[in-house]
Amino acid sequence: MVSVARKNLLEDLPRFLVAQAGIMFAVSLVTIQTGIFNGFTRSTTQIIEHSQADIWVTSESIVHLELSLPIPASKVNDAQKVTGVASAEPLMLKGAIWRNSLQEIVLVRIIGFDPNGQLFTPKNVTQGNISALAQPYTVIVDGTNLATLNVHKVGELEEIATLPARVVGLTQGNRSIISNPFIFTSLANANTYANSGQNATLSCKLQAGSSDIQCTNVYTQPDPDTTPAPKPLAASDLITHVLIQAQPGENLQVLKQRIETALPNTRAFTQAELIRYNQQFWQQRTGIGFILGLSTVVGVIVGVVVVGQILYSSVTDHLKEFGTLKAMGASDWKIYSVIVEQSLWMAILGYVPSMILCYGVGAWTMATQGIMILITPVSAIAIFGVTVLMCVGSAAFAIQKVTRVDPAIVFKA
Repeated sequence: MVSVARKNLLEDLPRFLVAQAGIMFAVSLVTIQTGIFNGFTRSTTQIIEHSQADIWVTSESIVHLELSLPIPASKVNDAQKVTGVASAEPLMLKGAIWRNSLQEIVLVRIIGFDPNGQLFTPKNVTQGNISALAQPYTVIVDGTNLATLNVHKVGELEEIATLPARVVGLTQGNRSIISNPFIFTSLANANTYANSGQNATLSCKLQAGSSDIQCTNVYTQPDPDTTPAPKPLAASDLITHVLIQAQPGENLQVLKQRIETALPNTRAFTQAELIRYNQQFWQQRTGIGFILGLSTVVGVIVGVVVVGQILYSSVTDHLKEFGTLKAMGASDWKIYSVIVEQSLWMAILGYVPSMILCYGVGAWTMATQGIMILITPVSAIAIFGVTVLMCVGSAAFAIQKVTRVDPAIVFKA
């Protein structure tokens, strides 16, 4: 029966190749869409995964990693005093405008961190080094964003807002599908860029008729003829997150509670919790997951239609052969096994080249665009299962045709 299945499958080679092309298209569509969804989900949390922090402290109003109300830098010192905290470092995420030599503007995401710190560092630095960010107005960008930023090599001088920005290094793979290009720099540089060079001072006054003291930041404009030197981060400056390393053996859930008690109006997450919180926002509160899922369903439908049509045509062309098998006493299940065997061969021969193609496309997009198409072993196995179900399910159309075959058809002219 297996030889009959292969014979029927390969008898008309052009039709077989067309069928396999259709299956490859369907499987590739499902794989690419699934990989884009997985890569998209992973890219939204790569900043978190680049950190060695055990706990992230954010504003209690956080929506997702890049959308959160700022908190004062004084929270870093407050966190350092909490029992069980080994070290604490600030992290700053700010939006800014990049202006290249052609006077074109690009929205970018500034990520300010301590170059001498231990809890955050951009991954895969291919040119330059992190220590160069200690110099004023220096930045590191990702190599896949060079065309967007109109940067050609390390050492070029561009602008962020109205301030200089010298590219001193490149990274690889630090790009998010949902975010503007990442610009890595020191905290002092990031704070200066965020304030457009304005100097911030803390002004406090006693409210009339009250014992409460109200403090506000007062910004003064810089001299337009000079470039102000970036100043170290002050306690009154605003940051986005506090990264915390716990002391060895510390219970992170208990430490989180102590931190939230000591730092009012904040919320503490472990690294895994923040990754899950961020991914749930993008998966459940946006339409991206729905759109990618819809494309996957379309791919499965295309595969079912193509395979079903090919198997139905094959059965129609060989009705007399199936009638002969029935006349010889072959059971219905024996005959059905021929059709199922054909569908399994189509599934395997369509799946293998599709996965090779998708892995190649994923590697190409990562290298050239910095966009991750993530095909995990689990997703590859799941897609193989979908492919088998798609092809075997399509065999139902052909089986219905065989069920009604009359063995007497063999003796008809």
